[in-house]
Amino acid sequence: MSVQPWGEYRPSHRHGHRPGGPGWQPAPSPQAAMRASHADRDRTVDVLKAGFAEGRLSADEYEQRHEAAARALTYGELAALVADLPAGPMVTPPLQAVQPVPATFLPPPPAPQVRPTSALAVVSVVCGLTGFLALPAVVAVVTGHTARAQIRERDMNGDGMAVLGLVLGYLGTAFWTLMFLFGLAA
Repeated sequence: MSVQPWGEYRPSHRHGHRPGGPGWQPAPSPQAAMRASHADRDRTVDVLKAGFAEGRLSADEYEQRHEAAARALTYGELAALVADLPAGPMVTPPLQAVQPVPATFLPPPPAPQVRPTSALAVVSVVCGLTGFLALPAVVAVVTGHTARAQIRERDMNGDGMAVLGLVLGYLGTAFWTLMFLFGLAA
């Protein structure tokens, strides 16, 4: 079979000109003269296969173009083989840009959720600060541990106060324990 070089289609007034026919000439461009690789030929053959599978090419046209792709040396020759075929899925028109809604029409942002503070944490820190008395130091330790458990369960604020109450409560308890032991030793 004789195959003519493919190129840019320049129609004449005769009806029925197809790629490779008398109306085809090589496309003049700087990229068209660049040498093609095996991968470029494979991509061109893939487009030809898709065109044949979709019924855009007859068996004879596919065979002619496949042979021409195998012999093509430049990008221009390859581009001419698939110039009348879509190279991929059809492109859909872009979606229109959505106009922003003016701020006056938007609902107000939700108020931030304020987490409650554990009352036991407050009691623990107050008792820890007044740990110069023996009883509040013990209460600070008990309420501090209870407050930390409550804070973890209920996702509340006040963990820092509960820890401070625990530290002060343990210090107060240690202080009063030492004072009691020194009192017994004296």
